[in-house]
Amino acid sequence: MSEILTKIILRGRCVVPGVSEGEALVTGQQISGWGGIDSRTGTIVETRHELRDISFAGKVLVFPGAKGSSGWSNAFHLTRTFGVAPAAMLFNEMTTKVALGAVVTRAPCMTDFDQNPLDVIETGDWVRVDADQGVVEITKRPSSQP
Repeated sequence: MSEILTKIILRGRCVVPGVSEGEALVTGQQISGWGGIDSRTGTIVETRHELRDISFAGKVLVFPGAKGSSGWSNAFHLTRTFGVAPAAMLFNEMTTKVALGAVVTRAPCMTDFDQNPLDVIETGDWVRVDADQGVVEITKRPSSQP
């Protein structure tokens, strides 16, 4: 019995150009850069964050936006330096913190979507981000139910 994979297309605005794909890591909570992530491992370390102790390295990080200080960009820049940056980032709220962090991370990034990615993408879905074309293609993870 073959599985039928569901694909969903989102359209949005490019923040950082490029094409990348990977498994989605989704949070409905903003991410704090300075003190909220371990830049050496790409792990969220913020005490009360729902993704505490989970690494975003090589994943498509889907989140509402950035919080905290201007250190956000430095913390995410270091993830690129250590080779643990997200494969791509998709976020809803454009701020100077997240914009600068996206640029220094150099991962494809998008915002301003035609649908809320937090409503469409789930952790474990496969996501292809083509920021150059403004297109995100989501392949829903197979259901574990019979």
